Amino acid sequence: MSNDTIDNNGAGAEPETIELRTALEERYLSYALSTIMHRALPDVRDGLKPVHRRLLYAMQQLRLDPEGGYKKCARVVGDVMGKFHPHGDQAIYDAMVRLAQTFSVRYTLVEGQGNFGNIDGDNAAAMRYTEAKMTDMAMALLDGIKENTVDFRETYDGQETEPVVLPASFPNLLANGSSGIAVGMATNIPPHNVEELCNAALHLIKFPNASTKKLVEFVPGPDLPTGGLIIEPAEQIIEAYETGRGGFRVRAKWEREELGRGNYQIVVTEIPYQVQKSRLIEKIAELMQLRKLPLLNDIRDESAEDIRLVLEPKSKAVDPILLMETLFKTTDLETRVSLNMNVLSKGQIPNVLGLKGVLNEWLAHRKEVLVRRSEFRKEKIEHRLEILDGYLIAYLNLDEVIRIVREEDDPKAELMKTFKLSDVQAEAILNMRLRALRKLEEMEIKTEHKNLSKELKELKALLKSDELQWKKIASEIRDTRDKFGKKTEMGKRRSEFTQAIEIDIDLDEAMIEKEPVTIVLSDKGWVRALKGHQDDLSKVSFKAGDKLKFAVKAMTTDKLVLFATNGKFFTLGVDKLPGGRGHGEPVRIMIDLEASSDIVTGFIYSEGRKRLVASHEGNGFIVAEDEVIATTRKGKQVLNVKEPDEAIACPVIDGDMVAVIGENRKLLIFPLKELNEMARGKGVRLQKYKDGGLSDVKTFSKKEGLTWIDSAGRNCGVDKLLDWQGSRASAGRLPPKGFPKSNKFAPK
Repeated sequence: MSNDTIDNNGAGAEPETIELRTALEERYLSYALSTIMHRALPDVRDGLKPVHRRLLYAMQQLRLDPEGGYKKCARVVGDVMGKFHPHGDQAIYDAMVRLAQTFSVRYTLVEGQGNFGNIDGDNAAAMRYTEAKMTDMAMALLDGIKENTVDFRETYDGQETEPVVLPASFPNLLANGSSGIAVGMATNIPPHNVEELCNAALHLIKFPNASTKKLVEFVPGPDLPTGGLIIEPAEQIIEAYETGRGGFRVRAKWEREELGRGNYQIVVTEIPYQVQKSRLIEKIAELMQLRKLPLLNDIRDESAEDIRLVLEPKSKAVDPILLMETLFKTTDLETRVSLNMNVLSKGQIPNVLGLKGVLNEWLAHRKEVLVRRSEFRKEKIEHRLEILDGYLIAYLNLDEVIRIVREEDDPKAELMKTFKLSDVQAEAILNMRLRALRKLEEMEIKTEHKNLSKELKELKALLKSDELQWKKIASEIRDTRDKFGKKTEMGKRRSEFTQAIEIDIDLDEAMIEKEPVTIVLSDKGWVRALKGHQDDLSKVSFKAGDKLKFAVKAMTTDKLVLFATNGKFFTLGVDKLPGGRGHGEPVRIMIDLEASSDIVTGFIYSEGRKRLVASHEGNGFIVAEDEVIATTRKGKQVLNVKEPDEAIACPVIDGDMVAVIGENRKLLIFPLKELNEMARGKGVRLQKYKDGGLSDVKTFSKKEGLTWIDSAGRNCGVDKLLDWQGSRASAGRLPPKGFPKSNKFAPK
């Protein structure tokens, strides 16, 4: 052989040139389409991916009906892999296991026997140990598959055929949901309740233009296998079903269990969908070790067949709602189940459909199945009637038929010629058994002929009438609803709907055990908290030369607000105050109070309440208690004063009038509305003085009159206020007879 020949036909031939970009695009597109259509996205009609469809079809061929016995899962997986699905056996088995897990799918399509895993995340036993058969739901998906209701295609090796889609009299896509990640797209559909889906489909048959909002009245939201509480607002649920994209917040279901003596524990009975119980407990335990769950003391798993997680609070004072809100914010006791209804329409086109779109596609499929099934039945009946007509002719001419069969060389041709029979009829007559020639048999044939003729008439009417077809489909859907509805154990709704309790979580306050105390502050600034609410403080001891400045009743969860002569407010947690043993501690070590300043008074903070702050020079304004809360030791400057002036009062606003008395023993009354409300400042002049300054100030109701407490502790007052009433910043006049010489409305 010459070198030229070698160059033209062998290794010396020019290689084919392909552009890399074009090659990559073609191959990647081929891979993407394969992933989208044959692996990741479910068919909107039966809600199945190819592996699941092949599993159910293989199980039907193995006759694994609900009434029959079980077969090894390895047998099923082997058939699926060998005949239909050329992928790994473990992937096929994993798909099969999921169809049998009651915590993974809402309506199981496979009934397993053996270890099929659990909600803790443990894997199923090997396929050689487990057994399976189909459930009633799987049978509903396959119902009519042998009656030419769906198309079949060749398998990967061309030796078998497999269904392109299942007839699906069961709304599997929404009932069991689906999830998957393809190339550039994904799908995630949570499970729903079959009865609700059937009711929505029936409404859609009756009212094809029904809105999504109306359909959501029938399908209010998902119905998850593991139950839980759905807390998503109704408006957002409607929007999610309208667009096909959204999500649902799902919380664990819990209850308070009393233990006696005020103690309790929380028991979680349902956890969110697709949350592994063991991983959830590990996460909570991990957060407890990191001290990120200060309200929780312990968690125990007491689950058997039902879930029972026991949460032990740090103390009986911890609010259970607050504890659970903390856990919902930090753990998987609350999750978000996403909705992305990306499906294959007609088994070919990937697109995102809303609730109405999915139901419409399923109904259109059911109509096609009905028509094809009816056509199939019609052909079978026509074929049978043709044979029965031949039988009747044979019975009417029985002697002649027998003679032809016995004597003629070609009895088939002679029968067809003599009685004008078709080939099918002649063949059927020749294949009759002798015992079928009884008179009784003739009567049975006539009865069968009559019944089939009636059924054929009904089928022809059905195939011609769109109205009758939808009526038949509605009847089938009602049968499905009755079989798998809420009256059955399987069909009961598991997930409930509720509203979330939105609260601000203050962990520090939540940890405080709520107890009554009496706060005592001495003249020299020593503070302590005595247990209980005490009315008689005469037995309370102080250091030598010290005495009581003020005392207030409070709870350990309250905040003590101190008002100082420099116009600053300071805030202390009552639980942080020293106990009643001894003389307490100096308040100055708790706050940064200047040496030249002193405490004027103290009170327990009350949200929304207002006070009047005033200085010795007679300036003041109204301030809300919410504005005086200090977050640091340095306090919060509210009333601006310059030495030698100082803050001297901050009474509660209680009425519509202000009474001011000066050191000059002049009383002035004016309307509260003449004062401004501010957050900080010097304020405005309350009363005018030539000598001295402000002695005391209070607010009161004009209707009730001005009252004070005299030196004997009696409550006194006057109703007629005109003599002392004037404008703000006036001088005023001498108070009524009997007013305390201390120039105070109430003794310290």
